[in-house]
Amino acid sequence: MENLEQQAFSLIMHSGDGRSYAFEAIRAAKEKEFERAEELLKKSSKEFEQAHHVQTELLTMEADGNAKIISLLLIHAQDHLMTGITVKQLAEEIIEIRKDMTNSK
Repeated sequence: MENLEQQAFSLIMHSGDGRSYAFEAIRAAKEKEFERAEELLKKSSKEFEQAHHVQTELLTMEADGNAKIISLLLIHAQDHLMTGITVKQLAEEIIEIRKDMTNSK
C-alpha cells in the first residue's frame, strides 16, 4: 500500500508542476515573452510525461491484479492529471492566439 500511495503522490506532484508551468507560460505570453512561454510549455510537457509514466505503472499493476484498492487518493491523483493536461492544452491555444494577435498589429 505504501508504494501505491507514493505513486499517487508522485502523480499529483508531476501533474501539479506541469499545470503550474502551463500557467506560467500563459503569463509569459501575456507579456509577449513567447520564447519563454515555449520553454515553460516544454517543462510542462516533461512533467506530464513523468506523470504518464507513473499512471502507466499504476495501470499495469491493476492489469496484473496487484492493485485492487481504489482509494480517494488515487482518484484525486487522476483528477490532478486530467485537469493539468486540460490546462496545458488550453495554454497552448491561448499562446497561439496571443502570438496571432501580436503579429497582426
